[in-house]
Amino acid sequence: MTLDLILRIGTKLVLPFILLFALYVQFHGDYGPGGGFQAGVISAGMVILVSITFGLETALRIAPRSLVERMIPLGVLIYAGTGVVGQLMGRNFLDYSIYSSDPAQGHAIGIFLVEAGVLVTVASTMTALFYAFVERGR
Repeated sequence: MTLDLILRIGTKLVLPFILLFALYVQFHGDYGPGGGFQAGVISAGMVILVSITFGLETALRIAPRSLVERMIPLGVLIYAGTGVVGQLMGRNFLDYSIYSSDPAQGHAIGIFLVEAGVLVTVASTMTALFYAFVERGR
């Protein structure tokens, strides 16, 4: 991997923009196409690009396997916890009106929490799958 200087520099230049685009897709998901799933896939793609360009060891330093494996259930917990809070307050599952006195504001907060849970779950699952496939050949 010493002869791919242009690829390494290009990757270093494009990585912040990939992360910025993933955040844009995440936060713009309420108003247009996009959301947690797409942002999670873009974020995992960023880790995969680092692994392909700089090696698996570098990707494992950025996103350690133990952290990735702990984030999968954390995302599910965020998603499910958003709904369970409504049930604990005597409402329906995923009833967002409990998050604010203004229904529109409560809906925005609830959708953001659900999409954040999806982002964490999808990004960590895709990264874990990549790690599993890469290590299978070793």
